[in-house]
Formats: sequence, structure tokens, C-alpha cells
Amino acid sequence: MAKPVVEMPILDEKQERKQISLQEVLESIKNVADDIGQISELTSEEKLLTTQFFVALFKLMQPLTTAIQVSVSVLPAETGAITQAFVDPTGHLSLTHKDGRMEIKNLQEEKNRELMMAVVSDILPKFKSLTSAQKRKVENRIKFLTTLTKELQKISEAFSVVVSSTQK
Repeated sequence: MAKPVVEMPILDEKQERKQISLQEVLESIKNVADDIGQISELTSEEKLLTTQFFVALFKLMQPLTTAIQVSVSVLPAETGAITQAFVDPTGHLSLTHKDGRMEIKNLQEEKNRELMMAVVSDILPKFKSLTSAQKRKVENRIKFLTTLTKELQKISEAFSVVVSSTQK
């Protein structure tokens, strides 16, 4: 990943050079130190939240599916020419490149956070479809079992009457 480049204007001899006071330099350094401290705290919080997210995703996804397809159009250009992508409940992204090469990326790793955001945004609506489909399956089984159970109960009651009358 390329590091950000800060462009500084080039001053030629005809331009005045602005003198920065020592106080301004010290204040700037203090601000940088504050930012670094906040970045450290935020990074720790992000790591914890990412871990918790994937633990929850694993618990929810595991009974429904082993993987969810990711739209290759949401993947950043630096992932390369991808033909297929799937994410599993543990947070691993399987990529198939156009040349047939396979690659696995751990979305929990800090270097893959932006990729994780793109993937999660893509799979959440698909995950909702999975849960809706699972709900429909259970509802259909309940409907089937309810009808079947009622009929079996009627037959069982009738059979009990026949059995008890023959035992007298």
C-alpha cells in the first residue's frame, strides 16, 4: 500500500520564506503527538470491534452457509482482476484471479480493513436474504408438520377407540 505523499511548494529565490516561530513548531509537534495517541486508541478499539464482529458473524453464518459470494465489482482495483470472491464465517476472503490463481485474504488483519468494509457492505444484504430463506424453510416445515400431526392425531384417536372397544 502506497504511503501518502505530502507535497511541499518549491520556493525559488524571489519568493519570501516565511519564518515559523519555535512556539508554532512546538504546538504543531504537540498536535501530532495528540493525533498519534488518538490513532493508537482508535486502532485498539477497531481491532476489538473487528474481532467481535467476526465472532458474531461466525455464530450467525455457520448454521446457514459456508460462504457468501462477494460481488467482484465492490473490490478495490488493487486486488487485481478477480473473477470470483467468497467470504467465509471466519472472515477469510477467497479470491479467484482471472489467470486461475487463488488467493486468501484475512479480513481481520489491519492491512485489510478497507477491503473488509467493502466486503461487509456487499454481503450484509445477501446475509439478510439467507436468513429470510431459512425462516421460510422453517415456516414451511412447521406448516407441513402441523397438518401431518393433526391428521395423525385424528387417526391415533380413532385407532385408540377401536383398540379399546375390542379389548372389552
